[in-house]
Amino acid sequence: MSNVMEAKAQLVDTISDQLKNSVSTIIVDYHGLSVAEMTELRKQFREAGLEFKVYKNTMTRRAAEKANLSEINDYLTGPNAMAFSNEDVIAPAKILYNFAKEHNALEIKAGVLDGQLTSAEDVNAIAALPSRDGLLAMLLSVLQAPVRNFAYAVKAVGEERENEEA
Repeated sequence: MSNVMEAKAQLVDTISDQLKNSVSTIIVDYHGLSVAEMTELRKQFREAGLEFKVYKNTMTRRAAEKANLSEINDYLTGPNAMAFSNEDVIAPAKILYNFAKEHNALEIKAGVLDGQLTSAEDVNAIAALPSRDGLLAMLLSVLQAPVRNFAYAVKAVGEERENEEA
């Protein structure tokens, strides 16, 4: 096998591993974005600790078949980029959604969330959810509410007894 063929096979393996290991993969059409805009988008992904890659569609199709995600092949037409996250399902969707609001040229095509193909509408709906930290803060608030209310009730009873004794 020639070096070029080996490099292509290795690239297919790399893409396949990314598709298998990521909890969130989003496919976007970046046609019409300037180099500066793409650089800004990549910077946002890098700062968030996420991956944003542009691969050839033929390599991605082969990798998708290898990863048993051949249903994404319908979306692999034209200039595509892929966002990957191994931990946070919402983060890449949020970055792309917010960037697409400011740059009409970026179009979210589809996503693979926990191994399931999702539409662009579903990706946008997920992007509208609060971040993981926001959700944890909400959960903590809900969990603290009964304890806090109990503490207020005990305090009120104690104050009432003090007033009766005085």
